[in-house]
Order: sequence, then C-alpha cells, then structure tokens
Amino acid sequence: METRKGFSLIEFMIVIAVFAILAAVAAPFFSEQIKLAHETAAVQQIKTLHTMQAQYYAQFGRYANNLTELGPPPAGAGLIPRTLANGRKSGYLMDLQSTADGYALTAVPEKFGSTGRRTFYSDHTQVIHQNWSREPADADSPEI
Repeated sequence: METRKGFSLIEFMIVIAVFAILAAVAAPFFSEQIKLAHETAAVQQIKTLHTMQAQYYAQFGRYANNLTELGPPPAGAGLIPRTLANGRKSGYLMDLQSTADGYALTAVPEKFGSTGRRTFYSDHTQVIHQNWSREPADADSPEI
C-alpha cells in the first residue's frame, strides 16, 4: 500500500477557513489600535510643538506664526522636521496659528473615524483639549 504525503484539498480549505475567521475577528481590534496610535502620536506632536515654540521664543523674542517658521531652513528655524512643518504627521493634519497673546495648535484626523476619532486643540498655556466628534476641539473642549 502506498502512503500519502501532504494535505488533501479539503484539509487545506479548512485551514484557510480557520485563518479567515481569525483574521475577521482580529481586524477590528487592530483598527482601533492603529487609531489609538495615531491619536497618541498627535498628542506627542503637540507637546513637541510647545517645546519648539518655547525655543523659538527664546531665540527670536516671539512665537512662530505658523509651522513653516519652525520648519527647516531657509524658510524656517530648523526646529521641526519637514513632514511636521508641512502640517501632516501620523494620520493627523496639524495647524499652528498666531493669536493676540500667543499661539493656537489644532490637530484633526486626515480621515475622521479612520486615522483618528478625536480632534485636539492647545495653545500657549500648553493645556491639551480633545473633542470626540468631527468638530475641531477648542479652548472650551474637555482637557485630556
């Protein structure tokens, strides 16, 4: 009698079906983890921008008016990388505006619900606010 080696088509299809079920169960979990990672990165970028604004203020006696002024030379002071100076980082759109008494930072997901679930706002007080809807967070939004 001859012995078989390998798998039959039915056995192979059962293994594929088991992997497909496991992937379907795990996909939502991984999606949520990616959103959380993007949100955490956005908060870290806001903290970095606070630090760089303090350094810019120490050098020039005023806060930067926008991200470009913090970015690489020749247009900027070389305090942040080009990707952040362009306003995009880790699934978020970052914006820096000057205000009468300092500056305001906003961070909104590039694709709300896909790259992030929260929007963020902070200013020269360095308090970070969040909003769990599409509306951009502001100074009246809850703190994190």
